[in-house]
Amino acid sequence: MTPAKEDVSSQALRRMSGGLDYGDWTPREKIALSCNILAAEGHSETLAGQITLRQSDGTFLTTPLAQGFDELDASSVIRINDQLEVLEGKGVPNPAIRFHLWVYARRSDVNCIIHTHPQYVSTLSMTGQPLAIAHMDATPFHDDCAFLSEWPGLPIADQEGEIISAALGDKRTILLVNHGFLAATSSVEESLYLSVLIERAARNQLQAMAAYGTLRELDPALAKESHDFLLSPSIVKASFAMFARRVLRQRC
Repeated sequence: MTPAKEDVSSQALRRMSGGLDYGDWTPREKIALSCNILAAEGHSETLAGQITLRQSDGTFLTTPLAQGFDELDASSVIRINDQLEVLEGKGVPNPAIRFHLWVYARRSDVNCIIHTHPQYVSTLSMTGQPLAIAHMDATPFHDDCAFLSEWPGLPIADQEGEIISAALGDKRTILLVNHGFLAATSSVEESLYLSVLIERAARNQLQAMAAYGTLRELDPALAKESHDFLLSPSIVKASFAMFARRVLRQRC
């Protein structure tokens, strides 16, 4: 008899949990590497975009405004409080981080937020359509990508933070119409992983729509199965490490 699919999946995850290279980086190094990865993936064309990481003392690590994601390293990372005052490091935080604070206040499970305006996510956001789950690689967003259908304006005040955090709800990600996206998860690795995947999912969706006009979306039960597997800690951490090694090789 062949083993059940659930058994095969569990066995694969057990093997991965002890046999993969996840890297060994400090929180500041993870933030800097995430910035470098996002730059390589086309997420850093302008000053728009932020990464924040909540600390156990209620402060946040982030990157300073006016430095490109491609030029940041661990020494660039600053520490701020919930008034956006710099406690450690040089520079000033992006004022749009104010809406991150609303998400952190609503979601005790969230420790890392990434927000950018990459090309394909931005283009999809201009159509007014949500992200479609029509390919296996998009299944990490199955029932896990909220949709804000109206742009609330420049997100530097409390009103926009309240609207965006409420629309996000309990999801890991949100597509913001006429804007970009947000990934809000428990770790730098997971937020980065989903940030890379959502841009590729948006690219595939737009290309499929251009080629054929309609999409064949996945069966919800199968999409959930794939969602859970592809968001397992082993897959997430191994993916982050692979993306990190790629940008580190490019520095040589």
